[in-house]
Amino acid sequence: MMENTDSPSRRSVLGALGAVPLAAGGLVAAAGSAEARGTSFSKTGMRRVRDVLARHVESGRIPGLVALVGQGDRTYVEAMGTMRAEGGAPMRRDTIFRMASTTKPVAMAAAMVLLDECLMRLDDPVQQWLPELADRQVLKRPDSQLNDTVPAQRPITVRDLMTSTFGLGIDPTVLTFPITAAIFERGLYPQEGVPTLAPDEWMRRLGTLPLIYQPGEHWQYNIGNDVLGVLVARVAGKPFETFLRERVFEPLGMKDTGFHVPAEKIDRLPPLYAPDPRTGKLVVWDEAVGGRVSKPPAFPSGGGGLVSTVDDYHAYFRMLLNGGMHGNRRVLSRPAVQMMTTNRMSPEETTLRTALAKKFVHMSFGQGQHGGWGFGMAVRTYQADYASIGQFGWDGGAGTTTYADPDKQLVGILLTQVGTTNPDSTRAILDFWSTLYQSID
Repeated sequence: MMENTDSPSRRSVLGALGAVPLAAGGLVAAAGSAEARGTSFSKTGMRRVRDVLARHVESGRIPGLVALVGQGDRTYVEAMGTMRAEGGAPMRRDTIFRMASTTKPVAMAAAMVLLDECLMRLDDPVQQWLPELADRQVLKRPDSQLNDTVPAQRPITVRDLMTSTFGLGIDPTVLTFPITAAIFERGLYPQEGVPTLAPDEWMRRLGTLPLIYQPGEHWQYNIGNDVLGVLVARVAGKPFETFLRERVFEPLGMKDTGFHVPAEKIDRLPPLYAPDPRTGKLVVWDEAVGGRVSKPPAFPSGGGGLVSTVDDYHAYFRMLLNGGMHGNRRVLSRPAVQMMTTNRMSPEETTLRTALAKKFVHMSFGQGQHGGWGFGMAVRTYQADYASIGQFGWDGGAGTTTYADPDKQLVGILLTQVGTTNPDSTRAILDFWSTLYQSID
């Protein structure tokens, strides 16, 4: 299930343009012809992918987009439309996008590095680094008042944070309860989509709240990913972004990925639009120059704060498909990648997550039922659409999607600058995946 309460597109959950001309060019294939397990793209199919994406841009509902499809050493890239709704500069392959919740699978790699180096362990209690989470109280029921609690049955562990089961998070079943109001009131999950408090103050405020569920008991979205970023910084003894850059971004050549866009690259960042849910009119929610990602954030959010490009994200997901290797360099161990990209939920938890997706699928305009969850990403445990079982990755409320398919050795990425206030970018994402899978012979 696509979760998009992390962006302007779903502020309601938390509380007339003509056709845009296409940029010149089409899907471009890099040199190479490796095929994965006897499957490959048909030229006719890839033209159809382009045509379907072009239809969305020509409608005027999405000013522009960049798509990348990679299989083996073949890479297809499409950049079409313009950076702004009123026209002007065309989208380019190196356009930088706000990744929103598509941050989660990438930010998780920092924690995996620490596990690989035995600087922390999956079942270590986190209170030795995060004393704010020691001696937790837990609500008797999710709708209880904040003082109606019982002691936690055990400490919160690293595993609980990595699987989003530490006891606090966002899901549609608790939106009207006192605990959710308290989360918003304390600025732990603001309308901006990512925290704007410094990490230590954010953790202090988090520590004043009871948990909604006992540690390890129930999957809930997003907050655990932000806590994990603070944990990484404290264990590593350096800022979260610095550690990610040194251990993940630089080894992978992800030169345009970070938590803000520096001034010398700001011309490559389009505005982020949040369409009016009633009229569909594109409204600028975040400008490029002077906007939210034009300067280093107070809180580098592992839940939704990264900016990046299609090529940077392709390098990361291709590394995962290669079992942690990038060229001749090992970034993560093979077992670490297997843990990240395999369903880590119990059968009972998977059933609950599937039921949540089916019950609240309208909130994401029909985007995705996956079943499973690994570390920081969805893992498909049943075929609910065109995608294969075992596919892993995630979507973002700023109109982004990135998944990899181990069976077909496929990476697909589609980045837009239109938040999912209405179905437009979500429908483009759905059509991208449907036509992409049809293109494979």
